[in-house]
Amino acid sequence: MRATLSQLLSNHFVYQTLAMTKAYDGAKDADAVNKALERNANDMKKAIESIYGKEGAQQFEKIFSSQYEESPGLAMAVKNGDKEAEKKAKQQLLQEFPKELGTFLSKATDGKLPADTAEKVLRAHEQDVQNVFYNYTEGNYKKAYQAFRDGFHRMFDIGKALSGAIVTQMPDKFDNTMVDTKAADLRSTLNSLGSEHFALATLEMQKGFDQAKDFDFVTWAEDQHTADFKAAVKSIYGQEAADQFEKIWQQDHLDAQSQVVAGTLQDKADVRDQAEQRLKDFSKEFGTFLSKATNGNLKQEAAQQAIWKHEDSVLTTYDNYVDGDYQATYESFDKGFAYMFGVGEMLGEAIVKQMPEEYTMMPSEMPDTGLGGTDNNVSTWIWVTFGALVLLSGGALATRKQH
Repeated sequence: MRATLSQLLSNHFVYQTLAMTKAYDGAKDADAVNKALERNANDMKKAIESIYGKEGAQQFEKIFSSQYEESPGLAMAVKNGDKEAEKKAKQQLLQEFPKELGTFLSKATDGKLPADTAEKVLRAHEQDVQNVFYNYTEGNYKKAYQAFRDGFHRMFDIGKALSGAIVTQMPDKFDNTMVDTKAADLRSTLNSLGSEHFALATLEMQKGFDQAKDFDFVTWAEDQHTADFKAAVKSIYGQEAADQFEKIWQQDHLDAQSQVVAGTLQDKADVRDQAEQRLKDFSKEFGTFLSKATNGNLKQEAAQQAIWKHEDSVLTTYDNYVDGDYQATYESFDKGFAYMFGVGEMLGEAIVKQMPEEYTMMPSEMPDTGLGGTDNNVSTWIWVTFGALVLLSGGALATRKQH
């Protein structure tokens, strides 16, 4: 449940930020993103219904609809210079919506998730979205993508807090299990890293194809993500494995994805074919790396197939975008994004089997955030905080830089 809620919430964050920036830009796929945002809200409604029934789901939908409707509305108000409409939308998103949904979640969980804690975290989420949007509109792209990364990971915090409250409320329904074990944190971290990579990879390829002004800053965000992933590998397997990971991850993976875009822009099928072959080679090499690192607990062939399926979903999403089939673009995005949570589960399970003494069923130690929490020490914040910034270099679009 923690993984499912985190998936829905983080996917929601991606669509909410895209809905606003694309509405502001007047992008051709803006309507398709809005529909994807509504589809995500409907998926969240179904998740709520599976736990709290139809009445609870209907209450959730009524509150939540104001949020996904106001987000693009705020973007258009800013674009049109309508200060009154902008003020009204910000009031709804930053004040009324967090209070209404926070109250709903607290009542639904019988107070296991305190209303003031829920409201505070939801307001922080909405501020994350607006930080992305306003920095984007002002051309502060580095700040925009840092805010994107911060906001993306906050959704996993919310997923952990909400699932923890529900499990505390309904222990029998969830076999008296806990959401905050070290193994669960590991899986969540891998889910977070995998899904963020998918989101950034697809966004980078879109921006590269469009020759967008912020393209180079998406690649900067990808490099920050690579550093985080490398740090995660180091924490488990040491420096040598981390260095090996970085070399494999960068060379025939991120660079190859940029080469796909270059092939499109140059109208050279052979460049695209070469890039796709590099991605197939990466799938084999990275799958082998993961299998060896886990001492075979993750089977080599299964790992290779899983990695290629991910790469294929990135390419499918990109090709749909290039073809102008925007509905298909975001339908394939949904599938590819969700798939990364399966990869995280598979890899996490292999690591736990390899190192059972490191991942006992005891709760992980969590920092005191001062925001309160739920019963059984369920914390609002995930244990991982992500890495420091590096300097950004310039250069031409659609060619990947090393930052």
